[in-house]
Amino acid sequence: MSPLPPSTTTFSAADDPWIDIRTGCQYDQVGLRTLFLNAHRIDDLALPQPPAASALLRIAVAVAARITGLDDPELTASQWNALRRSRLAEGHFDPDAIHAYFDQHAWDVFDPVRPWLQDPSLRVQCDHSTGINAFVPGRPAGNNLAWFSPHGHHTAEPVPTAEALQILLLHHYYGRAGTGTPRTLDGTTSGKQTSGPLRSSVSFHPLGRTLHETLLAGVPAFTGDDQPPGADICPWEEAAPPGPQAPPHRLVTWLGRQLTGLSRHAILLVPGHDGTTVTNAYLTWATQQPRPITTDPYLAYRIIPERKNVARRRTIHRADTSRAWWRDLETLLLAPDEHGTQRRPAIFDTLNDLPEPVRRSLRIRVHGFDQDGKAVDRQWYTAITPPLLNWTQEHDPVKAQRIAECCREAEQVAQRLATVAKQAWDAATHSRTTQPSWAKRALTRYWPKAETVFWRLLEEPDTAAPAAFADAAAAALREITAAARARHTAAARAVAHAVQDLYRRPATSRKAA
Repeated sequence: MSPLPPSTTTFSAADDPWIDIRTGCQYDQVGLRTLFLNAHRIDDLALPQPPAASALLRIAVAVAARITGLDDPELTASQWNALRRSRLAEGHFDPDAIHAYFDQHAWDVFDPVRPWLQDPSLRVQCDHSTGINAFVPGRPAGNNLAWFSPHGHHTAEPVPTAEALQILLLHHYYGRAGTGTPRTLDGTTSGKQTSGPLRSSVSFHPLGRTLHETLLAGVPAFTGDDQPPGADICPWEEAAPPGPQAPPHRLVTWLGRQLTGLSRHAILLVPGHDGTTVTNAYLTWATQQPRPITTDPYLAYRIIPERKNVARRRTIHRADTSRAWWRDLETLLLAPDEHGTQRRPAIFDTLNDLPEPVRRSLRIRVHGFDQDGKAVDRQWYTAITPPLLNWTQEHDPVKAQRIAECCREAEQVAQRLATVAKQAWDAATHSRTTQPSWAKRALTRYWPKAETVFWRLLEEPDTAAPAAFADAAAAALREITAAARARHTAAARAVAHAVQDLYRRPATSRKAA
């Protein structure tokens, strides 16, 4: 059992700097309170890990809704839009409302009773800590070999508290499943934990000219059923600290619970002597209750109607480092269709009601974390789109349909390229070897060319998309097979047939056209 940290060890998530921000070419760190006081002067968040930035945006949006009154479920749609417009017109968040909110709640990261976004009962419910190396992504832990890291079981270097808080958000939102540190409740010990609510997802956040615009544009509108008064509570707004039992299955309400209260992991940080570092951590499961069914407003969803299990027919649009953001424009720009298989993020349904200057300048920040469903973290990534809301189906249906057509055609040509490249490889080598075929290399070369073609086609609405993307695919296949075609007649013949096949549209496509 770990002793209680000394009462003099403090670090306030509200008032101590831990959030990286950017204003012009200047970078700085601030706490949550200063983040809101200066939101109209801040261009954007600048956290080094995009998943942590996506998690923090959800927390900041919930706080912004509290400060501005946009969290009132009694407002009608027109009243809510009018209130958001007036808050945007003010140009900044109200300092009095900011101070009133942050003074009302507990923000001390190392408070022995109410540590922010942590569970102090882990000191007695876990018979040992998880360790700082297991807490920090990328460090080897336990008996794992330290191939690319100087850290090891006997070299557990402390982590600056500012960095530890960002890692805390990673675990709450993108945490792994599987076996974790055992936790004992009511005489039963278990180490089984389930994955975080955003694991392996890609988020699409509105990005304004200032952080003030970003947060107000990112507040989702209330679309649910009536909720009991006071039910929508963020974890730090709870009236009492967690009890010594498993956290109950709480009603997922709008918007505090939805954006900040779905974590499947319980965490407790152990501070250094002065609070500037974290030396150890507990990381285990927070609940064994079934995962609630809810719609995150920043995620795109895919509908798979052929699945028999109704609960599994809807799945998130998974993050993929090999997939460029423009390939998802069809999903983002087309209005919801009850017969379609794609659902754009719900936040897009509220963006058309923004004031014209804000809407025209609004871009989309893409934050993705390519992971498997359980424990493997591959790579995170981020991107910023150009202003694209004028292309939505509600504002320019012709442009939206052209974009959708080009996205679909690019994907169909990619599928044909993978097929014909594999067939050409088999024909050229006269065997179905286990060596990698030309397909993967051809696709790697194809997609950058396809992006160039895509943007050109948007400026040339009369140009046929199928032939343009087929040209890009043929060029990609010829480039990666140049050496083989020069040496072997069979390879040249196989590639020539493959190129011809690229221009032959499948019968189903011709009928659809």
